[in-house]
Amino acid sequence: MQNPVALIVDDERDIRDLLSTALSRMGLDVVSAESIQQAKLLLGENRFDICLTDMRLGDGSGIDLISYVSEHYANMPIAMITAYGDVQSAVNALKAGAYDFVSKPVDLGTLRKLIEQALALRELHRLPVSDMVGESSIIKHLREQIERLARSLAPVLIVGEAGVGKQVVAKKIHQQSPRNRAPFLEVQCDAIEADQLDTVFFGKSGAFMMAQGGTLFIDHVDALPLSFQIRLHKAIQDRGIRAIGSLADTAIDIRIISATRKNLVQEAAGKRFRHELLYRINVIELHVPPMRERRQDILPLARAFLAELTEHSGSQEQMRLSAAAEALLLQHAFPGNVRELENILERATVLATGPVIEAEHLQFNRPEYYDADAGMPKALPEALEQLERAQIQAALEACRFNKTKAAAQLGITFRALRYKMEKLGME
Repeated sequence: MQNPVALIVDDERDIRDLLSTALSRMGLDVVSAESIQQAKLLLGENRFDICLTDMRLGDGSGIDLISYVSEHYANMPIAMITAYGDVQSAVNALKAGAYDFVSKPVDLGTLRKLIEQALALRELHRLPVSDMVGESSIIKHLREQIERLARSLAPVLIVGEAGVGKQVVAKKIHQQSPRNRAPFLEVQCDAIEADQLDTVFFGKSGAFMMAQGGTLFIDHVDALPLSFQIRLHKAIQDRGIRAIGSLADTAIDIRIISATRKNLVQEAAGKRFRHELLYRINVIELHVPPMRERRQDILPLARAFLAELTEHSGSQEQMRLSAAAEALLLQHAFPGNVRELENILERATVLATGPVIEAEHLQFNRPEYYDADAGMPKALPEALEQLERAQIQAALEACRFNKTKAAAQLGITFRALRYKMEKLGME
């Protein structure tokens, strides 16, 4: 079997020789170039499996080469070699399309791990993200972005309104990446009490330790207290933590994906979110569109949800929508986005007496139940508690007091439901 081939681009001969020796010992064949121009010629004449480039070259910046490779050789991972502590260059490299970066002096253990993960992209038979249902131009573009981001280790910030499917997008990025056999760990920041954050993130069985080698998805990152954001920023910057109760630091090998429904630039300007953390997690921003921008996907999504509900129920007959029910769905505004559509259909399958869902089985949520951040008016705290209590009670009754199902219908985690029930005196 032919060895993988690496291209090293550096204008210092000693560095080229050092890296060539290290990669050769890892079982790679190595070709080197001392300039961007020479690298472009070699790329045009040969097939490479990976490229390592220095930041500063005699005839330009390594960023220029990364941009060129991203445009002309998108399937070949390229990594940047930066000076120690040169954070800005590392971020710029990731934004330009670099797979990852490594700092000088190059740690051979870190380099080996980078090479192994990058070469895993060759063996990863990535399927198109076809199970993200929809044929609108917007959703097709989103699928293309996911496939491209899966080839990188750059931190991603997923933004979008409540209920658009930010968690689904994060999982797809992980599943399409070479880390797909490692853990995908999700932390819902809005469901964790402030005094529990250290344990959840930095405990010996916390998120950073349990997600090693995989992806850590930090949902509702805007809900983190400012004081804790300092610790999170340091962990991401240092690529290491000291777990609670441990006497030594542990290096972390984790892809960070965060999500928010808020504008974090505005939050940072208002001193409600730390600029330095925003800078770390928002290397690449990915916008997930609301339903109102992809209305032609409503019926395909509805049919996909009904197929899942039919399968989970064990029914022998496929649930389907009548023409009148389809027309009613197409007229609805869906301020609750994809999550609202799923909840409406789940209720409808319970109300329907047969396999056909009629228009009268579609019960749309009342406007006051929608999230204030999605554009609905804000209520007074007392009124909001009453609405929360009523909605939770309705969900529990509809799910025959199965809390797991009720949490799914409400679009929150089981832990969040228990917390809310305790807070509202419903336990």
